[in-house]
Amino acid sequence: MEAVATVAKNVYETLLILDSNKYARDPGGVAEALNKLIEDIDGTVLASRLWMEQRLAYPMDGHQKGTYWLLYFEAEGRRLTELDRAFTLHDGIIREMTLRIDPRLVEPMLANARGEYHRDEEAGEEETAAAESSEPATSAAE
Repeated sequence: MEAVATVAKNVYETLLILDSNKYARDPGGVAEALNKLIEDIDGTVLASRLWMEQRLAYPMDGHQKGTYWLLYFEAEGRRLTELDRAFTLHDGIIREMTLRIDPRLVEPMLANARGEYHRDEEAGEEETAAAESSEPATSAAE
């Protein structure tokens, strides 16, 4: 019987600065293309969303403004080189930065990216107990 080696997958966050003109022409197509780049390295997209559009601090590749896109995904670390190359070759991407997320922060960051409310259970219990035991605040002027 052969032993199958499993490679641990990590969760990553990528901040992309996209060409605003290309994004404005086809927002859905750009989002699909970004997700496909992750799927091409056998990754799983966990969250993918527009963050903001704004003027750049300095011109990049002739662009004065950029569309910022957040992408959270799970993939094998050894495949990131392929992904970096794909980002570089994609004509709609001006810049990108990918970071590995600490496993303890994955759930809160994903909840935030999805617009969901996430509260640590222990902290929530402590906050609830403190709120129940405290008396209403009164001002010194009363």
